[in-house]
Amino acid sequence: MTSSTTDFLATARRVIEAETTALTMLGASLDDSFGAAVETILRARGRVIVSGMGKSGHIGRKITATLASTGTPAQFVHPAEASHGDLGMITRDDVALVLSNSGETPELADIIAHTRRFDIPLIGVASRAQSTLLRQSDVALLLPPAPEACGNGIVPTSSTTMTLALGDALAVALMEHRQFTPEHFRVFHPGGKLGARLARVADLMHRDLPLVAMGTSMGEALITMSRLGFGVLGVTGPEGRLAGIITDGDLRRHLDGLLSLSVEDVMTRHPLTIAPDALAEKAVAVMNGRKITSLFVVDPEGSGAAEGLIHIHDCLRAGVA
Repeated sequence: MTSSTTDFLATARRVIEAETTALTMLGASLDDSFGAAVETILRARGRVIVSGMGKSGHIGRKITATLASTGTPAQFVHPAEASHGDLGMITRDDVALVLSNSGETPELADIIAHTRRFDIPLIGVASRAQSTLLRQSDVALLLPPAPEACGNGIVPTSSTTMTLALGDALAVALMEHRQFTPEHFRVFHPGGKLGARLARVADLMHRDLPLVAMGTSMGEALITMSRLGFGVLGVTGPEGRLAGIITDGDLRRHLDGLLSLSVEDVMTRHPLTIAPDALAEKAVAVMNGRKITSLFVVDPEGSGAAEGLIHIHDCLRAGVA
């Protein structure tokens, strides 16, 4: 390892240690104003309008995205654009979350004045208690005096890390209060690997089902089973309830005289099923655990009728497995 590499590593560790210390200070400094900020957002009938300039603006955009994806409608408004018409995006039903390390960023003046003029709740985040932003705010969130990790105090590092963490804390507190579940989360994340992991069985299942009634001959049942090509057949009993299934394995076990039998002679009774609201990942786990390739979908609180069928290939195509 060269001396320059050693120096780089030392710098990296120093920066991370400084920002870790800053986060520890932030956690220790939180008081009732944090709870007041959460309650202010919960009372709002509109959105959280987030604004900040420069590095605070970049952090603000991330906080906006986190809030919006976890059940709190949010929008970022650039303070310079706000002064040229975008103040119209901020309504009386909204709550403003304004970020500024110094609390004196000139570009924020019009947004602050707009919230005061129209009685729009203002949550300010800054590091100076007597700053214009915090003095004007309905709820003031004061960042502790942690040194910037750059070493000379001019590059926003520790301050932006604290602001980002504070935004995450607000988002998580809000989502926990609203009992925001992975299923809710998926509504805002339908794409990519995350969307696939949170897909529900109902999103992937087939609704054209291979079903026959009790008393059906195996000759007729084989035609139905072959038509859809799932390698499985459902057998329905009274009132359409799923009474059993027939798989390729069941066919092999009853090859001798198969066509002389009826479906109830061959089927496996009390089949394993899955609920339509279950995560597709759970369906994959069940299929892998039982070494099977498909599951009928039955609502445990419904009539007991098959609502769909999910195949392992469907999960693979969706990127679940």
